[in-house]
Amino acid sequence: MGKSILSTKKIFIFWAPLAATWLMMSLEGPFLAALIARLDLPKYNLAAFGVAFSFALIVEAPIIMLMSASTALVKNRHDYISLRNYTFMLNSVITVFMIFGLIPQVFHFIAQDLIGLPSKIANLTYVASLLLLPWPAAIGFRRFYQGLLIRHNLTRLVAYGTIVRLIVMSSTALLLYKLKISGAYIGAAALSAGVIVESIFSRIVVRGTIKLIKSKKEDEKEKKLNFKSISTFYFPLALTAMLALGVHPMVTFFMGKSKFPIESLAVLPVINSLIFVFRSLGLSYQEVIIALLGMNEKNYEGIKRFAFYLGTFLFVTLSLILFTPALSIWFNKVSGLSFELAEFSILPARILVILPVLTLLISFQRSLLVHTKETGPIKGASLIEIIMIIFTLYITVSQFRLPGAIAAAISYTVGRLFANSYLLPSQLNAIDSLKKR
Repeated sequence: MGKSILSTKKIFIFWAPLAATWLMMSLEGPFLAALIARLDLPKYNLAAFGVAFSFALIVEAPIIMLMSASTALVKNRHDYISLRNYTFMLNSVITVFMIFGLIPQVFHFIAQDLIGLPSKIANLTYVASLLLLPWPAAIGFRRFYQGLLIRHNLTRLVAYGTIVRLIVMSSTALLLYKLKISGAYIGAAALSAGVIVESIFSRIVVRGTIKLIKSKKEDEKEKKLNFKSISTFYFPLALTAMLALGVHPMVTFFMGKSKFPIESLAVLPVINSLIFVFRSLGLSYQEVIIALLGMNEKNYEGIKRFAFYLGTFLFVTLSLILFTPALSIWFNKVSGLSFELAEFSILPARILVILPVLTLLISFQRSLLVHTKETGPIKGASLIEIIMIIFTLYITVSQFRLPGAIAAAISYTVGRLFANSYLLPSQLNAIDSLKKR
């Protein structure tokens, strides 16, 4: 492999709009949690919103990787139509699945009989989940179109869409807050409103890009995308997301069986929201790597160097928050938690200090494998991760009787460490493959 033709500055300019997009999205959680914490019954509503969001994440999981797929696969008219139809199919399936889960008998069996939620939290969760019904499919469409924009170096339009989403989300939340609606309902309704409008916006701004894609001549030597080839490429990615996001309800299940279950369910969304602000910057780098390697494989050295700088920044900055009085200020003043819940949140938050760096690493690893079309190991890593999370949860909750929030923080960290380790050999093989080209 020759010398990188990309400077750190050029990568930053390409990455910055995507980073801003993910960063803005990551602020949704703290904003909504802060509103919910300032309304009646904050402990119950925070818990219900967290559980409803976990359920919606499971449904969303099969379509979360559509951005990576459209960034990597769509080169011409045929590719566009094939992946668009695939997106329609996936969105239809997940919406039907969510409707089935919202049948009252099915929902309450899961929420109360399996997870063990108190009836008050279960009822709040049900209505919040109903309000989140359009959320997964809207995300599917949005991510498909955003991938097309990223592939054509229009990352700023992705950022504009996120700004629109945040404006709609925050306006909806503040309006409902003024009306004194239950906090869990505010969070769910605001999320759905924001992502629906962002999906519409993405479809509007991508029109020119779609025309450009349709005008490109097809390379007769390249295999045409079809349902089978898309599935072969996409299934490991989708399964990865399903395993990764599907662990959230499992964590919720163990929270219900742990010490301080309601407190743990209440603070976990707040803790996760803070950590996700930093994890989002690592997640935003995944599509950047796929796109820049797709332009020129000589970009690898520059991409690796930028990842090191970014990882250092994430660890140092988050440590300055988690291990100083700034953390108490965040939980008390910004998030609006009571003194008791704020103190309860400190230790689990500090345990998660390394998670953003591990998230950046796994984004780096996955991107290399997506670029080299070797997506199989990604599935194995996700399976290892969820197994270790569940195993660690069982040990920490059932054997050591740790409070649920602490058990969850340890489990998330252990699971991700095992996933990173599992992908290391495949990562090295992908790097060797790049260097030989």
